[in-house]
This record gives sequence, C-alpha cells and structure tokens, in this order.
Amino acid sequence: MPLNQDPHRVVEAREKVLEVAIGREVRGFRRQKDITVAELSALTGLSIGMLSKIENGITSPSLTTLQTLANALSVPLTSFFRGFEENRDVVHVKAGEAVEMERAGTRAGHQYNLLGHIGSNASGVMVEPYMITLNEQSDIFPTFQHAGIELLYMLEGEIEYRHGDQLFLMQPGDSLFFDADAPHGPEKLNVLPARYLSIISYPQSS
Repeated sequence: MPLNQDPHRVVEAREKVLEVAIGREVRGFRRQKDITVAELSALTGLSIGMLSKIENGITSPSLTTLQTLANALSVPLTSFFRGFEENRDVVHVKAGEAVEMERAGTRAGHQYNLLGHIGSNASGVMVEPYMITLNEQSDIFPTFQHAGIELLYMLEGEIEYRHGDQLFLMQPGDSLFFDADAPHGPEKLNVLPARYLSIISYPQSS
C-alpha cells in the first residue's frame, strides 16, 4: 500500500466493490428466474426500494437479508459472492515487448508478435491477438485455415487478402471479420512493409 494511502478508504473501496458484486449477482439470478423486483419483494418481504439499492450496489445487505434472497431465488448463499471472489486476469504488454512466435502454418517472412494471452477463463472463449508484419521476404499464402473467427485491422502498407473465393484490398484503417475455417491469407503484397492486427477467437475446447 502506498504510504500516503488511507487504510480506511481502502477498506471502504473494497466493501463498495463487494456490494456491487453482490448486487450484480442478485440481479442476474432474479432475471434468470424471470421475475420482477416487485415479485421478488413479495416473495421476500423486502421493500422494492431496498431491493433496488441492493441490486445497484448502494447498500450492504446483512447475512439474514442475503439468506432470504438466496431462499427466494433457490440459490446457495455463497453464489452471491462469486463475482467478487473470482480472479480476473489481465495482461499488459509494453511497446516492443510482445513475444515473437511461430504459429502452425506460419510462412517465411511472416512475423507474428503475440500481444497477450490468458489461459482458461470463465468466458469459455480463447482470444489470441497478434501483430503481423510482412516485408519483401514474406511469402504469400492465401490458404491458412484454423478454428474460430478472426478480425484483421490494417495499420500500415497495402495488401490484397483472400477469404474463400473473395479478394479484399486492405489499406490502413480497413478491417476484415471472417470465419477462419475458410481458406484465407495475403495473396498480393502491394505496399511493404505491411502491418496489421489479427485477433483470433475460438472456444477453449478447440
């Protein structure tokens, strides 16, 4: 903790995060049950105003209140703390520190820099963001195929990018979003060097 940071404010901030997390879970379970705030009020005996404050993280409900809500929503009491207890991974990559790597099917002269990676996560989706650089030594290879969907965002240079039987002129500021299971890749390298972001997402089981 920084020396000038008030420990009481730290505790208050953490409590506020907990209140918001609990409120989000209560609202989520209520919506899953497809009941209104008024209907939940009738089930629990809690006022609509109190329920609104709980769902919006404005007040800290007592354990007795949480148990009442858990019974009404048919969920374990501990489920209200799920969003607060889960670790949320984050990756910060400084300029010039992206990991250069090879992917399956990487061709000569295709430089891949992985911009971040998070393993198994609650979303069930894997995302791989790459910075791809092509130069005079780069091969053309318009027949990459892999699972998932992909987004390209052109930063520099100009290429013609194939997806299936279509060819797209990619210039700075252009984007291309596609099913990556179809053959795809750069077919013509018009202006080099060329750089673009490639963001690939697919289910964790893939």
